[in-house]
Amino acid sequence: MYHLRVLLTFIALLIAAPAVWAQGTNISFGAFKSDPAQPVEVTADQLDVNQEDGSATFSGNVLIGQGEMRLSAQQVVVRYRADATGIERLEASGGVTLVNGTDAAQSETADYAIDSGQIVMRGRVLLAQGPSTLSSDMMTVNLTTGTAQMTGRVKTILETGD
Repeated sequence: MYHLRVLLTFIALLIAAPAVWAQGTNISFGAFKSDPAQPVEVTADQLDVNQEDGSATFSGNVLIGQGEMRLSAQQVVVRYRADATGIERLEASGGVTLVNGTDAAQSETADYAIDSGQIVMRGRVLLAQGPSTLSSDMMTVNLTTGTAQMTGRVKTILETGD
């Protein structure tokens, strides 16, 4: 009887899977909520400042920290607000890794809008939460609520027992 229930559950998941992939998957991200108003600390091998467009490009082993959140990449472009009152967004590329609490995600690029506390990760996104992994084309993380949404061909492996 147990095997029949597992089989029926598996069949139901297979039938529902295309609908899930089309709609996206909402999940929690990070063990706690983050505050996008906290200071942003950046370390890198190199810094280039562009006075014309008001940007700064950090390259080589870039590590960004804000509270408990950590983001690493090969390059991060910092875009400042037009009124020069602070950072508007961070644009990361090249082996992006985002860690918040015990959750970690990887992607090709990430765009972090500081004021909204949202990070959009694109390109072969892989999310690890303990023993579980999910993959998708894009993941939008809301640091202020501690949630994320994965869209574009979401895939996971479900463990069924011991």
